[in-house]
Amino acid sequence: MEQQRKVRAEVKLPLILIHTPFGLDFFDRAARWPGAKAWASVNTYFMPVITALAIFLIVGSLAVLFANENAREGVRGAGPQANLLIPGLNPYLPITYGWIALVVTIIIHEAGHGILARAYNIRVDSTGIVLLLGIPIGAFVNIEREELAKATLKQKSAVLTAGPLNNMILAGVSLLALYLVVSSLTPLPPDPNAPQFGVVVMKVNGGSLAESIGLPQGAIIQSVDGQEIRQLESLGQLLRSNLGETVDITWVEQSGRSVTKAVTLPDAVEPGRGILGIEVTTLAPDPGLVLDRYKGAFSSNPLAILLPPTMQQGSVPYSDLMAPRYSSDIPDWSLIANMLFWLWFVNFNVGIFNALPIGPLDGGQLYGSLIEKKVKSAIVAKNAAMLLTIVMVAIVAASLLLPYVL
Repeated sequence: MEQQRKVRAEVKLPLILIHTPFGLDFFDRAARWPGAKAWASVNTYFMPVITALAIFLIVGSLAVLFANENAREGVRGAGPQANLLIPGLNPYLPITYGWIALVVTIIIHEAGHGILARAYNIRVDSTGIVLLLGIPIGAFVNIEREELAKATLKQKSAVLTAGPLNNMILAGVSLLALYLVVSSLTPLPPDPNAPQFGVVVMKVNGGSLAESIGLPQGAIIQSVDGQEIRQLESLGQLLRSNLGETVDITWVEQSGRSVTKAVTLPDAVEPGRGILGIEVTTLAPDPGLVLDRYKGAFSSNPLAILLPPTMQQGSVPYSDLMAPRYSSDIPDWSLIANMLFWLWFVNFNVGIFNALPIGPLDGGQLYGSLIEKKVKSAIVAKNAAMLLTIVMVAIVAASLLLPYVL
């Protein structure tokens, strides 16, 4: 036990685990709080609720993907990496906001397990932080597995539920705070000199045709081959109809300068790939309408707010596209709003994922223990738990693969 009270490093390339005594001391102090046992007795019942929500969302997404070609096309366009909560790999998860939210999420999750384990006098072997190439990416709590296995089902349920439930609570708090920030916004008057039509370039890929012609991020593409771009779909249609040709492309830069360049388009492009190598969105719509719709979503359909601002620039008041159209009494309000969104987004997704009845996850361990308690035969119980895991994995895999199969 003395070794656990010293700071030590454990290398498991590419990860480095820093074991510290600070987490153990904190768990012991928190577990002695008078309300710890009462909270443990309450939270034990929440895992089925979170699991039901997770399954509802997955099955619902399957139904939408099966019935809606536009939804499938959108998923294919985002790419499979968009399913990963890894900043830098997920193209819609900002690196700074994403890493902060991910680290906070994992710390909150693991702390929940550790505190309630100590509340029931279940030993925690070690705790600490996880580094990837020297960068903190989360935390860990190693609970003594034999003692956890000997705990009652209710105690085990409380310990396993604590992680996902902590994430759901933080997600809810972040969502409420986000609403308060958004409610402080006041739309600014429109700029009479701003372009009235076109599409906004949100990202220019490295090595792309757009980069080679000097088309910058933030520019507004207004015409291709002399034809005005009035709808988002028009840009792709005009480019595809002129493959192999040299056309004039006109855009307006953020400085207000209008640029027209003759661009030779490639003869062909691979299916699913863009021609210019850019990401575009519509011109910023009326900020008052956007604000009212977004605030209305908090009461009518909070899950709609799970769609990241990086994917729906024209529909989110604090996105890069819309934020300049508002004022607020809160300093740096857009930074705060974005941080709150990603705390809500990452915690919600980590919470519902860990509640799934899949073997190694918190939900899988709990439901496996429940099956063992209800089924007398150890072999039957093990096979039933494995079957439950296989069925759930198949459902999750189907939701990920369906857009590429149909």
